[in-house]
Amino acid sequence: MKIDRRTFLAGSSAIIATPYLATPVRAQIDAAKRWIDSEFQPSVLTKDQQAAEMEWFIKASQPYRGQEINVVSETITTHEYETNTLAKAFNEITGMRLKHDIIQEGDVVEKIQTQMQSGRNVYDAWVNDSDLIGTHFRYQQAVPLTDWMAGEGKDVTLPTLDMDDFIGKSFTTGPDNKLYQIPDQQFANLYWFRYDWFQRPQIREAFKKQFNYELGVPVNWSAYEDIAEFFTNTVKEIDGVRVFGHMDYGKKDPSLGWRFTDAWLSMAGNGDRGIPNGLPVDEWGIRMEGCNPKGAHIARGGDTNGPAAVYAIEKYIEWLKKYAPPGAAGMTFSESGPVPAQGNIAQQMFWYTAFTADMVKPGLPVVNADGTPKWRMAPSPKGSYWKDGMKLGYQDCGSWTLLKSTPVERRKPAWLYAQFCVCKTVSLKKSHVGLTFIRESDIWHQSFTDRAKNLGGLIEFYRSPARVQWTPTGNNVPDYPRLAQLWWQNIGDASSGAKTPQAAMDSLADSMDDVMIRIERSNVQGACGPKINPKTSAEDWYKKAEADKTIAPQRKLANEKPGGQTIDYDALIASWPASPPKRG
Repeated sequence: MKIDRRTFLAGSSAIIATPYLATPVRAQIDAAKRWIDSEFQPSVLTKDQQAAEMEWFIKASQPYRGQEINVVSETITTHEYETNTLAKAFNEITGMRLKHDIIQEGDVVEKIQTQMQSGRNVYDAWVNDSDLIGTHFRYQQAVPLTDWMAGEGKDVTLPTLDMDDFIGKSFTTGPDNKLYQIPDQQFANLYWFRYDWFQRPQIREAFKKQFNYELGVPVNWSAYEDIAEFFTNTVKEIDGVRVFGHMDYGKKDPSLGWRFTDAWLSMAGNGDRGIPNGLPVDEWGIRMEGCNPKGAHIARGGDTNGPAAVYAIEKYIEWLKKYAPPGAAGMTFSESGPVPAQGNIAQQMFWYTAFTADMVKPGLPVVNADGTPKWRMAPSPKGSYWKDGMKLGYQDCGSWTLLKSTPVERRKPAWLYAQFCVCKTVSLKKSHVGLTFIRESDIWHQSFTDRAKNLGGLIEFYRSPARVQWTPTGNNVPDYPRLAQLWWQNIGDASSGAKTPQAAMDSLADSMDDVMIRIERSNVQGACGPKINPKTSAEDWYKKAEADKTIAPQRKLANEKPGGQTIDYDALIASWPASPPKRG
């Protein structure tokens, strides 16, 4: 006998109580129980709470059973888990057919740009970096999720979604205070170092003798440079292995752009104070007034080619040439990523925590026999232009995004899958697999307290107050796809030696302003589109910053290498809180 649809929709209790369920519904309930008992552990929810959440998905998905939907995300461990495991679970629990593609990040950006420009539905939902929040807000082609969840998508919005539990919600909120994306994974760009080497008495004594301060986690770029010099040219070899004090990459390739747009300039001290992004000048060097971008060039009040930005590029090139292994300058992001795990790198300033899962595998030269890492991660050191209150590093926030060009009948089931991938039933287990946290409740779960010793400081960082200084690209960038591609092309010229760092950043700033001027003339972004300042002089803007008591643009420092400063890693970790913040 088939279950009456009205009885089924009356509530989850009806699902449990009705003895003669339709075969597909019974199969879905059985599948949910099977997944809860096996794969979806641990969870911040009890099994009964997980069952209730899955019952909601079963009910909400009934109109779409048998429908195929297509979604896409970039290729990282978290998304591989989603496509290989969560998509299968979703298929079995909801009866929908789910195709979850994983492709390179640059391809995701290119394809979402194609759908936005053509209006043709390429994918039904996207895990799209929150770096595009300024683009989505201004072009208004992404569905504002605040409106969606309260209106057209209310019947397919999970009651237990708990948006206040998401640590990256501020990153995906536009200047209109509307949520445009929902975080699916997050990872930070931190400092990585060989803790075991840093602890060796002979190495510590030699460092102090050479530099007159203790070897430890570098607080500033001066100390990072000293440590790079020390391991590359003084230590040279450890346990029979040639070692290097720095790792990076430099091939003129799209991935070189991320190396810099992912907050390298802010680490140096470019831009102004303000979290999540500096105001009035952000970490890309774009000046903002209200919601309007006003320019990137220093002569327009920006800071993309100011002294702090040029210093950032100069240090990048200098360290790459002097302290990284041979061949690093010819590597891309993906080629350079595995190198520290090979056991010959002492430290790396620009290191993504998304690599953590691949850095703790048994048998690696950087993992002890008991499974604990020989390395640690810590907050990044600050450049000489950096001031208190500035953003310090980058945090990637890949987020579910719906486009208005996707028909509602496809958008709704895709939204169900997006929520499935971030709901509390599955989120904690997904965090253990990919180590890319999105929920406060997951970060503070006992299972991560137990596992912390094997993760090299990752849990301590995400539980620390320092976390808020690591943020994605913000609302200031009006067209991420068009502006981001300018970075690798121009900085690649500096990396290759074709241009000086100053000339490369001048070209980048002018190119960014040219794009924003074209957007302004087209008037496609409305009231919050670019309104670019006329060019005057850098001196005019130095004086204005001094008069306004803001920071950017800063004049060139007489001494860009102050004394090195370090901090003991264990003392740093001990200074952070041991309990979660209160909500509300």
